[in-house]
Amino acid sequence: MVSRVIPVAPFDLVIFGGTGDLARRKILPGLFRRFCAGQMPPDARVVGAARSDMSAEDYRRMVRDAIGEFNSDTSYKAADLDAFLARLEYVTIDAKGEAGWSELQKLMAGEGRVEAYYFSVSPSLFGDLAERLHKWGMADAQARIVVEKPFGRDLATACALNATLAEHFDEHQIYRIDHYLGKETVQNLMAVRFGNMLFEPLWNAQYVDHIQITVAETVGVGGRGEYYDKSGAMRDMVQNHLMQLLCLIAMEPPARFDPDAVRDEKLKVIRALDPVLPHHISRGQYQAEACNEAEMPGYRTAVGDAKTRTESFVALKTHISNWRWAGTPFYLRTGKRMAARSSEITVVFKETPHSIFSEEAGRHRNVLSIRLQPNEGITLGVTIKEPGPGGMRLIDVPLDMSFAEALGDDTDHVDAYERLIMDVIRGNQTLFMRGDEVEAAWAWTDPIIQGWEARNDVPKPYDSGSDGPTDSAELMRRDGREWRKVSP
Repeated sequence: MVSRVIPVAPFDLVIFGGTGDLARRKILPGLFRRFCAGQMPPDARVVGAARSDMSAEDYRRMVRDAIGEFNSDTSYKAADLDAFLARLEYVTIDAKGEAGWSELQKLMAGEGRVEAYYFSVSPSLFGDLAERLHKWGMADAQARIVVEKPFGRDLATACALNATLAEHFDEHQIYRIDHYLGKETVQNLMAVRFGNMLFEPLWNAQYVDHIQITVAETVGVGGRGEYYDKSGAMRDMVQNHLMQLLCLIAMEPPARFDPDAVRDEKLKVIRALDPVLPHHISRGQYQAEACNEAEMPGYRTAVGDAKTRTESFVALKTHISNWRWAGTPFYLRTGKRMAARSSEITVVFKETPHSIFSEEAGRHRNVLSIRLQPNEGITLGVTIKEPGPGGMRLIDVPLDMSFAEALGDDTDHVDAYERLIMDVIRGNQTLFMRGDEVEAAWAWTDPIIQGWEARNDVPKPYDSGSDGPTDSAELMRRDGREWRKVSP
């Protein structure tokens, strides 16, 4: 099943940081795949802009190498790659000075085209770029800016960043990109929620015992050690990725499927979150992998600080104080160097109020598991009779739907960045965070971080390849529950 591709309007996309890692790994290969799919109009242009002094031809050679290294689809034709590279331009530019801006202004002088500016640079440069785009007359009504996370590191810096951008652009022109929201399965959360009458009547505290959200990684901090040690799992993952998953799984049905209606409901969820109590948090740091410390060092070795208290793992319990979810706990967990790479949302329904079967049949409950990565799909656990004689013995079996099996291997698998960039060109902000949403998320996150800093908490060590520190499991056991096993 190949998805229908609708070309977008003519556009010019400027990638500030066009020679950087994100551009080379994700943005440019993604644009090339959209080109091969026929979604880019014939006169679309992509302009790389960075400090590196190179010609347009040098830039095209760099992009050719990047696509050869990072493009997931190697079946493209050489002629297609040549045609895509012909769309590329390059400008050597100084984000804090005036060099290069005159040249960029001349390139962007076309009429009636979408003008998009991707800020694939350090957040410290966002304000400078916005100011110079405005100064050089490129912040007009057709302009859209794409802002990469992190959107601040606390509420104060997030508010300051929003205020800086708002000086030069209206909110409808600002696209705060979180690649998690571009994942096919994340969007399927809304389809499962609001497209199936089967689930919506049960999607509340009366029938749901609890909900678990897990994003587990097998990798360590790698080359991001300096950045990561200033952020930690709470800022790097919980405040944005896990928060977005929580909103999508818990939000009320929007009146219609449009950007502000969806984001209004997400914002209500964040504002209804209860504060997290100190004994409802588990923090950890991974240790070196046994017998392989040279290649798999511990967190403190990887970041070069033997006394760092930054967490590489966090698990917590929270509640949403509204009519739908009052009393239903939500458990969030994320960490590095865990047993498997897995992103999963698990909805655990309550047991039947009364069992007509004998005690030997046991107690059973339905579990809906939504796998975001890898092996995207949905599994619903149902209770049936175990085949064979010997009485009524009950077992739980999965109704399992793998997207690859159900939709076919020839499905047009679109990377998150591809989808989100095309949404920018279309002017669709549904999968992008609004400024007040970002600020509300930080308003909930800040007291948690401030609390453990005030208590001088030290993250608990946990073994690489495990499910995290032992007190994470204890967090669930106190409630008579347990985490789903982290598995691929």
